[in-house]
Amino acid sequence: MADILDLAGRVALVTGAGQGIGRQIALHLSGHNSGGVAVNDYYLDRAEAVASEIRAAGGKAIAVQADVTDLEAVKDMNERIVAELGAVGVLVNNAGNMGANPSPDVRKPFWETGPDVWNQSIGVNLYGVMNCAATVVPGMIARQAPARIVTIISDAGRYGDAGLEAYAAAKAGAAGFSRSAARSLARFGITVNCVAIAATRTAATERLMDDPERMKRVFDKYIVRRPGEPVDIANMVLFLASDASSWISGQTYPVNGGMTLAL
Repeated sequence: MADILDLAGRVALVTGAGQGIGRQIALHLSGHNSGGVAVNDYYLDRAEAVASEIRAAGGKAIAVQADVTDLEAVKDMNERIVAELGAVGVLVNNAGNMGANPSPDVRKPFWETGPDVWNQSIGVNLYGVMNCAATVVPGMIARQAPARIVTIISDAGRYGDAGLEAYAAAKAGAAGFSRSAARSLARFGITVNCVAIAATRTAATERLMDDPERMKRVFDKYIVRRPGEPVDIANMVLFLASDASSWISGQTYPVNGGMTLAL
C-alpha cells in the first residue's frame, strides 16, 4: 500500500534537532522517503548523534552546526546541505529558546528584565525562523516542485503565559510570519504551516515533569491528562511535511492534549 505520508524524496532540514522534539521529527522524516535529513543543532555533537541514529536505521543524514540567529552561519549551513544532499524541500523550524527563565519558579515579568533577556527568545524563535526560511526558499523555488515549511510555535504565543512575554511575542510573530509567507509562496507550490505545542516531555522539561503536585495543576487543564511526548509533535509535522497535506497552508495546528478547550 502506498505511504500517504511519503515525502517524495524531498531533502529535509530540521533545526534544533539534537535532542527532544527535533530529534524525533528528524527520525520520523527519515523513515518516509526523504531525500536525506540535515540535522541542525547549536551543538555539533548532539547533531552528529542524531544523524548517526538515522544512518544506523538505513537513512541518509548529515549533521550541520549553526546558530540560527546568525544569518551568515545559516547561509553557510545551507550551502553544505545543497552540496551534500541537494536543495532543501522541507524546512522544519524547531529550534527554540524560552529565554533565561523558563521555570515558573524563577520567571520574572518583562519589566524586571530587559533587552538581553528578550533577545534570547526573539532571536531564536522569530529571527531564526526568518533566517532559515529566507535562506532555503530560493532553492525551494528553483526546484520547481512542491515544498514544505513547518514551524513549531507554542500556545504561549496564542494565549499568553505570565513571565514569558518575550517568548510569547516571538512565537506569535513566527505564526504571523508563517501566515504571510504562505500567501507569498503559494504560487510556487510551497506550503507554510505551524504546529502549536503545549507541555511536552523532553530533557529540558524533565525536572518540572518530576514534580507531581505541579504536574497535577498543569494537567488538570488538559482533557487528555498526560504530558505530550516528542512523537506526538513529530506525527503532526510529518503530516504537514508530506504530500497528504498538499491542500493545507497558512494554518496553525494545536497539538496540546486539548488544553485550549479549558481556556
